[in-house]
Amino acid sequence: MTVLKKYTDLSSEYETSERCHIIELLNQDDDRTQSIARARVEPGVTTAWHHLQGTSEVYYILSGEGLAEVGDETYELKAHELLRIPAHTRQRITNSGQEDLVFLCFCVPAFSMSTYIDLES
Repeated sequence: MTVLKKYTDLSSEYETSERCHIIELLNQDDDRTQSIARARVEPGVTTAWHHLQGTSEVYYILSGEGLAEVGDETYELKAHELLRIPAHTRQRITNSGQEDLVFLCFCVPAFSMSTYIDLES
């Protein structure tokens, strides 16, 4: 593993089938211990029910407001708040505001599509 300095290219954002937009900030093949993504959810949108197998996740809200459903609990979130979601825990988030909900997703170990379990299909 080597030191990494990286510029975030905002044009690299892509839309997922989960109904959110993602920019992978850190997700390296040579270090699977962690990953960071920036997520953006448009007003009125609720992401798909899912859980991450073997990967815990922390949301850090940058802007906007939302309602995170984690297991059987609901949490109101706004800028500068964080929420830790244990691995294997059912989750989704709704943008309950009038502007985009933008947050960082910190995953340990690193996120990969094989850890994402869709609970709606």
